[in-house]
Amino acid sequence: MSDEPPIVVGVSGASGTPIAVRVLEALRTARRPVALVVSDGARAVLQEECDLAPDALAAYATVAYSDHDLGAPIASGSRATGGMVVVPCSGNTAARIALGLGDTLLTRAAQVHLKERRRLIVVPRETPLPTTLLRHLTTLSELGVVVLDAAPPYYLHPKSVDDQTSYLAGKVLDHLGVPHELYRGWRSERA
Repeated sequence: MSDEPPIVVGVSGASGTPIAVRVLEALRTARRPVALVVSDGARAVLQEECDLAPDALAAYATVAYSDHDLGAPIASGSRATGGMVVVPCSGNTAARIALGLGDTLLTRAAQVHLKERRRLIVVPRETPLPTTLLRHLTTLSELGVVVLDAAPPYYLHPKSVDDQTSYLAGKVLDHLGVPHELYRGWRSERA
């Protein structure tokens, strides 16, 4: 692992946990330290979507914290990080971050990233998007948060859901400034 500060990966209880798994795999490949927080809701979705035990993601992280551990180092602005991503980001989690509610470690760590003006990315996974969630996502965008919609890259002609998952994980890494080989950009295969 590098000596860089950890990237915080929060996994909330929305559909899309395969994207979180791919992000974590890619960060491990890039040898980047990871501080992981998995919400209670995400633990159930992870089992359903990935057939993974709730604690399986900890193997990809340098350190894993309970979402109930508000005393964890990532709950403080005095601890440097390499940015944070909430992937997937449930509507409830997006609302709590937008409203400034830091009642869990995941939402508290997001609040720290906002107040310290650190890179924060949310990957919402709702469809259709209700008006209230659109308002919360707008608030987050206005606060400087990258709202990375989990939209498939049809122009890259993905051959499988796995290709789409890799693309979305790659977009997250792009915004974290982490080099990867998860997808090739527009027309790069023709260059």
